[in-house]
Amino acid sequence: MKKLFLLSIITFGMLLNTNAKTASKTVRLKVIETSDVHGHFFPYDFMEKKPLKGTLVRANTYINKQRQQYGDNLLLIDNGDILQGQPCVYWTNYVMPEDENLAASVINYMKYDAETVGNHDIEPGHKVYDKWICEVRCPLLGANIVKEEYKNAEVAQLEHIYTGIQPYSVHYKDGVKICLIGMLTPAIPNWLNKSIWKGIEFEEMVSCAKKWVKYIQEKEKPDLLFGLFHSGKDGGISTEEYEENATAAVAYEVPGFDIIFFGHDHQVHNEWITNKEGKRVLIIDPSCYVKNIAEAEIELTYKKGKLTNKSINGEIVSVLDEDIDQEMLEHFSPQIDAVKQYVDRRIGRFENPIYTRDSFFGNSAFTDLIHNLQLQISKADISFNAPLSFNSVIKAGDVTQGDMFKLYRFENLLFVLRMTGEEIRKHLEFSYDMWGNTMTSPEDHALRLNDSSKEDQQRTGFQYYTFNFDSAAGIDYEVDLTKPDGEKVRILQMSNGEPFDEHKWYKVVMNSYRANGGGELLTRGAGIHKDSLESRVLFHTDMDQRHYLTEEIMKMGNINPQPNNNWKFVPEEWTKPALERDRKQLFGK
Repeated sequence: MKKLFLLSIITFGMLLNTNAKTASKTVRLKVIETSDVHGHFFPYDFMEKKPLKGTLVRANTYINKQRQQYGDNLLLIDNGDILQGQPCVYWTNYVMPEDENLAASVINYMKYDAETVGNHDIEPGHKVYDKWICEVRCPLLGANIVKEEYKNAEVAQLEHIYTGIQPYSVHYKDGVKICLIGMLTPAIPNWLNKSIWKGIEFEEMVSCAKKWVKYIQEKEKPDLLFGLFHSGKDGGISTEEYEENATAAVAYEVPGFDIIFFGHDHQVHNEWITNKEGKRVLIIDPSCYVKNIAEAEIELTYKKGKLTNKSINGEIVSVLDEDIDQEMLEHFSPQIDAVKQYVDRRIGRFENPIYTRDSFFGNSAFTDLIHNLQLQISKADISFNAPLSFNSVIKAGDVTQGDMFKLYRFENLLFVLRMTGEEIRKHLEFSYDMWGNTMTSPEDHALRLNDSSKEDQQRTGFQYYTFNFDSAAGIDYEVDLTKPDGEKVRILQMSNGEPFDEHKWYKVVMNSYRANGGGELLTRGAGIHKDSLESRVLFHTDMDQRHYLTEEIMKMGNINPQPNNNWKFVPEEWTKPALERDRKQLFGK
């Protein structure tokens, strides 16, 4: 009997083993990415004081529906730039810093699985992002965010990474092992003063990806390898050391990735790249402000315990018209009410409305108000400033704290640099070459626009670069659109009537983004070497520029903003009608 019992057990075990060897298994997964949220958590625009479509409370409705379908087989990831944008993040970063950061609270509430750090998450400074890093409960990723002394270390060691940030995360979904590498655009030194990222360096992305992919493949042996990159597809700032937007380069140069989820460039992408080994990699980007999410559906087939097939499909899904997640809205209602109370605070009064759109066609009351306040605050000789939004308006009447976010969108500091007159002219030449056309006839565009048949495409392209369209105050000058690039700007005099001298040194006020080389107007334009910019700094503020602009407007009370009329496009017999045509193309009648 005992022999018969043992024989039965052995036979049963052999059958189980045979079934296991011949069994196949199919696993379906979904990955959802948000990117460049910029404080668009709730369905309310705290600047414009009106409802917003999209936002995370609508995305969460869609995400919860996907959770019902996929259960634990859903991976939710965010790609950074969450700490700047809407006034609610300024409020949590600086007005109520003792509470848990609202951006951390939202990420934790929505149960994100991982998040990559974005450049605008570094910009608020150590005090803000060090605290935020501690408060976010999912892994915060940044393989190329390293401690200063370990930049470009040959061997990938976890202790090289900045405290609280991981190079990659590991996730298990229905037996599937997923590794997720996070990286950030390394162009931060071109935009931010070093004190903001003291103790940190940012490695070039392709070389960083190579060492971490090798490390992960050898150590983790994942079934799926994803990138989560806060770096655009291609283009942007290019130096000898790095590319600002390197997603396509990594996808091609670094075999091993199945999907790269990316962002930073505020554009929609959903495409396949064939890498240098001939394998296809999906790269996908939902753009910004939670109008869309990027998702990937993945089906994996296993036979005899081995992965035999991967099927991947990427899709961009609009969440603009999803229902609001009322439970989420109710959960954050105390914070929403507090932010509304903050942005409704009265700052002063404007006697007439001001529009950023006017800035593209000549002097504008909007841009010149900032110019004049910058000169007033800094006591500089000359001011540089660009419109930070394409089509904002502050209406006549009471000006609130919320309006100040329309007046000045980002948390830049205010800098004063030493520049020669020649450098000032070259800086402006580089700027106007970006948005002023070279006219060969009166029928040409005055601005760098495409044919009107491509109006929508052109509006998007022109809109994206307005933050680099610097004009100046403190000098009188003309921009001759019949001249070739590099020869358009003629400075006539200082605006106080004194002569302008290209060999003289002047004090020039600008924002920290520009002062640190942002847009390359100082480097490629004025010809100042990047390494010498810091030595040019005479002064910079401790707090953000909006804070000081707000203080000045509060002191002044009632303001009647007017254009300075210190520069114009010429010859006017060509430029005036051309500018009117271009205005209609960009903004309609």
